[in-house]
Amino acid sequence: MHGEFKVPGGKLVVADLDVVAERLADVRISGDFFLEPDDALPAIDAALTGMPADTDARALAAAVQGALPDGAQLLGFSPEAVATAVRRALQRATSWRDYDWQLVHPGPLTPLMHLALDQVLAEEVGDGTRTPTLRIWEWEEPAVVIGSFQSVKNEVDPDNAAKYGFRVVRRISGGGAMFMDAGTVVTYSIYAPVDLVAGMSFADSYAFFDEWAVQALQSLGIEASYVPLNDIASPAGKIGGAAQKRLGNGGVLHHVTMAYDMDGERMAEVLRIGREKLSDKGTKSAAKRVDPLRSQTGLTREEIIDRMVETFRAQHGLTDGEITPEEYARAEQLVAEKFGTDEWLYRVP
Repeated sequence: MHGEFKVPGGKLVVADLDVVAERLADVRISGDFFLEPDDALPAIDAALTGMPADTDARALAAAVQGALPDGAQLLGFSPEAVATAVRRALQRATSWRDYDWQLVHPGPLTPLMHLALDQVLAEEVGDGTRTPTLRIWEWEEPAVVIGSFQSVKNEVDPDNAAKYGFRVVRRISGGGAMFMDAGTVVTYSIYAPVDLVAGMSFADSYAFFDEWAVQALQSLGIEASYVPLNDIASPAGKIGGAAQKRLGNGGVLHHVTMAYDMDGERMAEVLRIGREKLSDKGTKSAAKRVDPLRSQTGLTREEIIDRMVETFRAQHGLTDGEITPEEYARAEQLVAEKFGTDEWLYRVP
């Protein structure tokens, strides 16, 4: 069995192994990482060999950590990365290049259609009726998109939302509220099979899904990095945030919104961003947490999107596609039956 894990911002870790009598056998860890001293590598292999094949990632990482001699140095990887590579080998995880990725970038849509399409396309990828897909969003009207588990009244000031024309909608993924306005954000969704992140923790999969985007921003001169659990940031402040939903049929939805030219003061009026949420961010102002891409690059939103698409295409392969009439029709049905209803929006009042 063979598994690989590219540490976001780090090195590649490879695990080759067998399973004999439900235990790991002949474990061989390799990669382009740096490790001192040399004899730490066979110690890692020996510590993993013989462990039960159903050992979870935390216990595997603990075994790797326990096998390291005093003063060992791991550069570009970690015990957790080794554990992920082992779990991916056991679950026969796939890689980006195992799929024919498709790009869809339709014109502006309503907020409710965006959310419905996220569910439709993720379900289709899980069912195997659509190839894995990258979708770029365009906005027809402003909206506040709250997370699946957020309270409407705790997150949004209804008077100011109505004053500025922001519709409040709820998505299927968790996480925090997203402040969306036409031309001020860069939003994309990735619809992937769960095999792509087999063996990864949720935390690892967030960085894994967005490493290409971080590299695209870096190629534009932005000192972008991933900040666990789900933020993309620079030294000047937060750029954007990610959210994810894994479906029961094996599909994964991962979507990200990044600020291009966001009105931080208006966002602070529309969103109820409390002191508790900001307490661990080192700032008293929500506006100061958002660092627009325009101010860092001087580029148009379209130029930034083009660079992101080019980067994804170069790294993972990408062909142009479209959303079918049948997919739009199913999304419209979901808008009527789910996303556009008060029952869905106020399921957490």
